Amino acid sequence: MAPAASPILNRALELRAQIEHHEHQYYVLDAPEITDSQYDALIRELRDLEREHPQLQDPNSPTQRVGGKPREGFVKLPHSSPMVESGNALNEGELRDFDRRVRELLGEESYRYVAELKLDGLSLAVHYEAGSLNRAITRGDGAIGEEVTENARTIRSLPLRADESKTFEARGETIMTRKAFERLNEQREQESLPLYANPRNSAAGSLRVLDPAITAARQLEFMAYFYLVDGQPALPSHWEALEHLASIGFKVNPMRRLCENVEELIAFCAEFEQRRDTLPFEIDGVVAKVDSIAQQQELGYTAKAPRWAIAYKYAAREAETILESIDVQVGRTGAITPVANLREVEVGGVKVRRATLHNEEEIARLQLKPGDKVRIVRSGDVIPKVVTVVEHAAEGVPFQMPTHCPVCGSVLVKLEGEVAVRCLNVNCPARLKQTIEHFASRGVMDIDGMGEALVEQLVNQNLVRNVADLYDLNQAQLEALERMGKKSAEKIIQNIEASKKRPLARVLSGLGISFVGERTAQILADTFGDLDKIASLPEDQLQAAEEVGPKVAAAIRLYFNDPRNLELLERLRKAGVTFTQEIRGKILGPLAGLTFVLTGSFPTLKRDEAKEMLEAAGAKVAGSVSKKTNVVVAGEDAGSKLNKAKELNIEVIDEAEMLRRLGNS
Repeated sequence: MAPAASPILNRALELRAQIEHHEHQYYVLDAPEITDSQYDALIRELRDLEREHPQLQDPNSPTQRVGGKPREGFVKLPHSSPMVESGNALNEGELRDFDRRVRELLGEESYRYVAELKLDGLSLAVHYEAGSLNRAITRGDGAIGEEVTENARTIRSLPLRADESKTFEARGETIMTRKAFERLNEQREQESLPLYANPRNSAAGSLRVLDPAITAARQLEFMAYFYLVDGQPALPSHWEALEHLASIGFKVNPMRRLCENVEELIAFCAEFEQRRDTLPFEIDGVVAKVDSIAQQQELGYTAKAPRWAIAYKYAAREAETILESIDVQVGRTGAITPVANLREVEVGGVKVRRATLHNEEEIARLQLKPGDKVRIVRSGDVIPKVVTVVEHAAEGVPFQMPTHCPVCGSVLVKLEGEVAVRCLNVNCPARLKQTIEHFASRGVMDIDGMGEALVEQLVNQNLVRNVADLYDLNQAQLEALERMGKKSAEKIIQNIEASKKRPLARVLSGLGISFVGERTAQILADTFGDLDKIASLPEDQLQAAEEVGPKVAAAIRLYFNDPRNLELLERLRKAGVTFTQEIRGKILGPLAGLTFVLTGSFPTLKRDEAKEMLEAAGAKVAGSVSKKTNVVVAGEDAGSKLNKAKELNIEVIDEAEMLRRLGNS
């Protein structure tokens, strides 16, 4: 047996080398040398060899890009260094302002920019040890992301083995091309599933599904733009890093340019704004980075972004087409949104057939009716919207908003102060899937593994008709579902059980009450401490909670006046979900009763740290400046909030004065 093993091993190594070469030619260089059938024949031969001779199996073999059962959830991992995002420039003037700041900070030094297309996808950090792909982590919050290694391995343009033996990290963007996006939506339409809004959301969702086989079918691409060792740039310039990444097997966007000055940078931005619709992938602007790593380090960072990089964002794109009809759809919160069905038109390289109309008042303002020629706008990851009527049709019946939910038949209600009408039935089939996904999401009940694919199966098989049904699920029911193994089912049941201990504020947030988000839910929980009490209080007593006005109080009362919601509450109680907590009164401190607004970056504190310190002293920290604001704390690069404070003659202080008032000076 031993003598025969050598030629078999040699053939396996030869096949792997050939396949890796052809994958690089096809997926990275876009220059295939063989046909699909010839490539498939090589893969089949290698797979047969590895199956017949298990000793040949290698996790980095091209045959192993897709394998294994769906995982039970994603592990969170810290990044080697923060994945920061660039600040934005929305016009040429702001781009020149950025260049002026760079010039002033660098003094007499000469500098140049690397201009790269701003790909519209999901940022990813991939780590290699001894040249082999070791792990892949999503951006997350920039400090901690989710490990998606098995999914990343399915991306054909991401090398399983790089042509470099040392340990390093490549950061880049995971994208879905326009062709892949159109194929995905065509398939979803055939299956009567909701269409995805844009390639960016599709790429992000595809990378975060629990089953790598689904990711593989979505045909994602990875383009690298940072090369790091131990979390830091490993070469003297950014341009050299891009060239090096390309040389060791990564796909690097060839449409990049070294710019000697801001004029060349502006010319690059203008050129690709004209070309963007002809590109095979979505872009929403250009990223400019100071090329020299030493100069990047000299320029440093603000609290939010590097001073050595800027993202120049392109304006929205428009097109004209015919409005064929108007439908309505029911959102997660029950809001009824009119949707325009359009004669298919291409906007920015994406075929558009539907666009949002927002609400009944918007339709009346535009005087819309079927047959009208309309102008639609698509901007970044925003769903296309109708902005104006170019030409009214000679005939047509004006649109009338329905009085009952088109799905469950419930009477539609318009809450005080709202333009939209709502279906208040939380168990409405149109709302149900999104309601369950929200209830199970991170920051709410945090049921890890309860993602889109699983929720779809649970609802379609009538196992879950409302969120309380989640607590009646058993392991055998989950194991019977597609792509669900014993361990996965066991883990999800454990996660459902653990969710019963989530605090009251999260339960409130998960119920789907209009206007009751994370902050309002926390205020209600802290003020009343009992879900039954909140459910029974009249509107005037609900308003005793800070920031709960007539509109929110009316929405809460309306929710709990519905017998179906009271029945849901009773089932959640019987399941053992948290209904009470300790009442927490207002914090009395040196800044009690004052409203602060934070703007800019501070010398020693992060914004979150400053916010926590102010709230601990009894202050309220708001996100925007208004007449109710008492003090604005302004740091470096303070913007419109500072200007608004000056207009309203509101007191402005710096970090040092804030600390003095907190007693920390």
